[in-house]
Amino acid sequence: MPGKPVFVFVPGAWHSPSTWDKVISALEPLQYKSVPVALPSTLSDPNATFFADLEAVRNAIITETTHGNNVVVVVHSYGGMVGSSAMKGLARTATSNASSTNDASGHIIGLVMMASGFIPTGFSFIEASGGKPPPFWRADSDSGFAVLTADTRDLFYHDLPVEEGNYWVERLQPHSLKSLMEGGEHAYAAWRDVPIWYLATTDDHALPIEMQRAFVQMAKDEGADVTLREVKSSHSPMLSRPKEAVDVLLEAVKYFEQ
Repeated sequence: MPGKPVFVFVPGAWHSPSTWDKVISALEPLQYKSVPVALPSTLSDPNATFFADLEAVRNAIITETTHGNNVVVVVHSYGGMVGSSAMKGLARTATSNASSTNDASGHIIGLVMMASGFIPTGFSFIEASGGKPPPFWRADSDSGFAVLTADTRDLFYHDLPVEEGNYWVERLQPHSLKSLMEGGEHAYAAWRDVPIWYLATTDDHALPIEMQRAFVQMAKDEGADVTLREVKSSHSPMLSRPKEAVDVLLEAVKYFEQ
């Protein structure tokens, strides 16, 4: 019997895995293992692809499942597309649930999404976004990066203290344009395969709450098992509302393990 599930954390575009540090620190005393993943697209390489991102996440998941651990994938923003695609074929199913006790493999038992979208199978990020970038970034073909054009502290961290918000602004990474414009053939809607808990951010300046609620309703209409929770937060609840984010993770795990 697997023990407590392992959390695999996937950051959003431009963000390092350190954005999950507050949440991970709160989970450690509760004996949960956490695996934050660095996305190649955020490592200043303009040639990094969406496929490289999903492979990084998939490798982290498989490392845990092959050691018999069940996994909960936790995603933020662009990380929702990466995490969902990386989960293909690894979710717990009725068949895997009834597998032999000699089968030591673990499975993905659930997905937790924060301020993210439900990517369709076969669509790149830009295709799923209507064919053009959101208003807060532009495609810089000369550098090969998606360049943020907005006030990033207001966009991502407006509810953090000024000094802390500036700290995270300084740690934003160049993000590969290629990962956002290409790779639709690798995108997979694993949100159809597992139960989902979605933490919507009601004071979000990057992804308005109305859009998040519409995304959730769309997924429900397509048969997804989605539980919605909301928090008064900017686009980065793992930083500004870590306690509430952890509470949702713990509540979700209880549901996933039923």
